[in-house]
Amino acid sequence: MRTVERRLGSPWPRRVGALLCGALPVLAFPAPALWWWACLCLVPWLLLVRTAPTGRRAASEGWWGGFGFMLAMHHWLLPNLHVFTFVVAALLGSLWAPWGWSVRRMLGGEPSRVRAAAAMLVVPAGWLMVESIRSWEGLGGPWGMLGASQWQVSPALRVVSVGGVWAISFLLVAINVGVTVLVSVRRARVPALAGLAATAVAISAAWIWAPRPRAEGRVAVAIVQPGVVDGPERRFDREERLTRGLVGRDPDLIVWGESSVGFDLDDRNDLTRRLAALSRETGAEILVNVDARRSGRPGIFKSSVLVGPDGPTGDRYDKMRLVPFGEYIPFRSLLGWAAFVGEAASEDRRRGTEQVVMTTAGGLRIGVTVCFETAFPDMSRRLAAEGAQVLVAQSATSTFQRSWAPSQHASLAALRAAETGRPMVHATLTGVSAVFDAEGAGVGPTLGTDAVTSHLYEVPLARGTTPYVRMGAWVVYGALLVLTVWGAVDGGRALRARRTDGASGTNPARD
Repeated sequence: MRTVERRLGSPWPRRVGALLCGALPVLAFPAPALWWWACLCLVPWLLLVRTAPTGRRAASEGWWGGFGFMLAMHHWLLPNLHVFTFVVAALLGSLWAPWGWSVRRMLGGEPSRVRAAAAMLVVPAGWLMVESIRSWEGLGGPWGMLGASQWQVSPALRVVSVGGVWAISFLLVAINVGVTVLVSVRRARVPALAGLAATAVAISAAWIWAPRPRAEGRVAVAIVQPGVVDGPERRFDREERLTRGLVGRDPDLIVWGESSVGFDLDDRNDLTRRLAALSRETGAEILVNVDARRSGRPGIFKSSVLVGPDGPTGDRYDKMRLVPFGEYIPFRSLLGWAAFVGEAASEDRRRGTEQVVMTTAGGLRIGVTVCFETAFPDMSRRLAAEGAQVLVAQSATSTFQRSWAPSQHASLAALRAAETGRPMVHATLTGVSAVFDAEGAGVGPTLGTDAVTSHLYEVPLARGTTPYVRMGAWVVYGALLVLTVWGAVDGGRALRARRTDGASGTNPARD
């Protein structure tokens, strides 16, 4: 491998190599059988960047790799955003430029044992800073975090309950750094093995000692998935018919997907009466999602509304975090042309102002998120902290029906359930719909994109509080501390070296 790297002297072969290496981690996401690939997927990229001839070239190869990672992770957007997908991937890929520079700084040349050991903290911390920055809603949110690839791995989900998805991302990068040192730096194999052993101990400790949610009864929650239907009237008719099939089955809650109602219920009393009649017939409240211009207020809202036998109960949640270029265009005055390039929003949706925990007539407390919001760990954490017993996500992925997006989106519910110690119901219009228990394990069947059905799930409730709900994103703050300490030590060392060289009259070569 080292021989190949040295032969790639020209910048462009290395840049193309970095782009391809950056795309490799995505292979760990779609196939559950490839979960182990996340432990090795960064090794080719790390091996390439560490041999960059200068720090500037290492930053460039970090950027190219980040470009490849973001493009591969969001390739399903190409039919909708077209060339703008490349623009977004290129902009977000630039976040990996400082990370590439730090990889060379820590692992370039023949690093000492101390530097190699420090790299197993500094490089993962740098990666976590990238994930943290790009998690901002305006930059696309935390979709495709490296740790999310482990959503079906029980030990990883135990780690998630302690430090959120951030913790498993950190540990995966640390494992990749350890393997990179093992195969490329002979003199530092001992600290690499020690670091890998420490990582294994951390995962084992989470598996053994992290508190597990305690069972506390069950509730019957039904998902209504109407499939692809043209027009809001016809969709409502099908949802009504599917919901009526639940009569006599005693559900405690019925969940419709995002945009399941295309009219403001205050303007359509006929729809309100039909929903109330369904609630009386089934004996359960119905959680619908209204995507419409609201009477008496400007703009279009996406609102989760709980409807009981007498109509709306008064519990309403307005979606707070919107999909950039899907539900709104950032800086529309400058980027409004994106609406003509792809399928970006022609009119910005309006935002809600606060999260809501709803309570059914039977006393069940539900915390609702809408579509894109399931990617944000802090939102489900806040709902759990405020007393939600069940997390509910309403989604609609009909635009990306035949892509990887629906299954990738549904997998996020497993992570949010494991983080909070609360079961999560992920209900969509067109699939993939799924339910996960308080430890992130699947409950009942997964409804694929071709399913047109209503299905009743026996959802196990749980009590107790996970360390992540109590402490939040402490792993991110720890990573920031690692980078601060490293920056102070490395900066102090560089300053002393410059003073020494200045005193001796030499002119040190710049990296």
